[in-house]
Amino acid sequence: MTAVHNFRPLPPELAEIQVQMEGHAASYGLDFFPTIFEVVDHDQLNAVAAYGGFPTRYPHWRFGMEYAQLSKSYSYGLSKIYELVINNNPCYAYLLASNGITDHKLVMAHVYGHCDFFKNNEWFRQTNRKMIDEMANHGNRIRRYMDRFGVEEVENFIDLCLSIEDLIDIHAPFIRRRDATQKYDFRANTDEQRSPQPQRFQSKSYMDSFVNPPAALKKEAERLQEQDRQREGFPAEPTRDVMLFILENAPLKPWQADVLAIIRDEAYYFAPQAQTKIMNEGWATYWHSTIMTRHGIEPNDLICYADHCAGTLAGSRTRLNPYKLGVELFRDIEDRWNRGCYGEDYERCDDMRAKQEWNTHAGLGREKIFEVRRIHNDLTFIDEFLTLEFCRRHQLFQFGFNDDSGYYEIESRKFDEVKQQLLFNLTNRGRPQISVVDGNFRNRGELLLEHTFVGVELKMSYAHDTLKNMYSLWGRPVSIRTVLDDTVTLLGFDGAENSLQQMDELLPEDDVA
Repeated sequence: MTAVHNFRPLPPELAEIQVQMEGHAASYGLDFFPTIFEVVDHDQLNAVAAYGGFPTRYPHWRFGMEYAQLSKSYSYGLSKIYELVINNNPCYAYLLASNGITDHKLVMAHVYGHCDFFKNNEWFRQTNRKMIDEMANHGNRIRRYMDRFGVEEVENFIDLCLSIEDLIDIHAPFIRRRDATQKYDFRANTDEQRSPQPQRFQSKSYMDSFVNPPAALKKEAERLQEQDRQREGFPAEPTRDVMLFILENAPLKPWQADVLAIIRDEAYYFAPQAQTKIMNEGWATYWHSTIMTRHGIEPNDLICYADHCAGTLAGSRTRLNPYKLGVELFRDIEDRWNRGCYGEDYERCDDMRAKQEWNTHAGLGREKIFEVRRIHNDLTFIDEFLTLEFCRRHQLFQFGFNDDSGYYEIESRKFDEVKQQLLFNLTNRGRPQISVVDGNFRNRGELLLEHTFVGVELKMSYAHDTLKNMYSLWGRPVSIRTVLDDTVTLLGFDGAENSLQQMDELLPEDDVA
């Protein structure tokens, strides 16, 4: 598996195209960090993509698995990565060497849209703009741990950490419930577990075992640790940053705590990308189409450009295309604000023909989409701007899998149901909302989690495996309170077997609908 580490200058022809595309992007008001392009072959691009765009990232078997999948998919003609761009200052982007000039133009224009979004969207404001250097630092630290403690032991621990990497508080960097983005440095040269330490008396080395008896110190340490666990409110209120709670309170060795802190830092870095996938791709697609159709297409480019765009924006019976939905919503917003199709007068109008022909010549469309790009994420984007008229025009339906027919079929054409399903899928990036509610459950130092039930049950295979992994991290039994078959249920793992206990408390009907 190869990777790219040193960035080489672009060939003169592509360097000239970059200057042209950058000039066009800037002329439209796009604001981006300096952008460095690198030309790579498909094997190198697959390798970089497998690492999430960071070729110097820490080693782990999952990156090799991802690389194998991408390589096979490319070899079989099932998929092709045209571009890859990294949120960094400067931004780094990779171009596929086998692309033609038309594709290079399109990709560069697309990349500048992404770079503008990374720099200006509010949800990226707290991200580390030097992450390519930070990732290299993470990789070096983990490689040192592998050299010292063994590849298998460190990789197995990384597996445990990755199983809970979604259990972060994605809003904490902005709400400031506490400093959820603080970095931890547990890179000590000792293998001792982090825990409250008893007082040691000064003594000569040859008298230390008598002045500070090891058995007494161990007993006092256990007492302090138990006292720490039993302090009132542990935690004081439910916390959704489960990774942070484990990091601060689990009996981890220093190198383990450092690895968990690394995984958590990277989880927070990647979170905004998951929160803005539709907007980000839609914004980049909007600008590559604008720049290419007005400036970048030569007569001999037209067929290649149209074929590429048709493939990128194609619909699917089984999943939502973020490129298509994003760009069409931005175009709809621009059109509505150009024609003045907003505000109290427009909303009160109940004449569909009048609304279709509505035009106050407000001309605020371009200004509005820049504002939307700056402040929204996918959830608020869909909630605010997905309208009934838009759904009708683009035939947005709610799909579901029919076990009898074996096909995905239209479940609903109702606007409210379609929009609600989209919002549900985007809430918390589509992951279950889980919080730590008690770090001293049953007064035995056990860990109690709670799943915020919104009508969809936890997938039991995932839940059981995750509880096992959390037991390995916490060192004591772990339970989660959730809802199964309309009944509050306690799932647990005690180190030997999984348990399932139905509780007497039932949810109100409205909560289980």
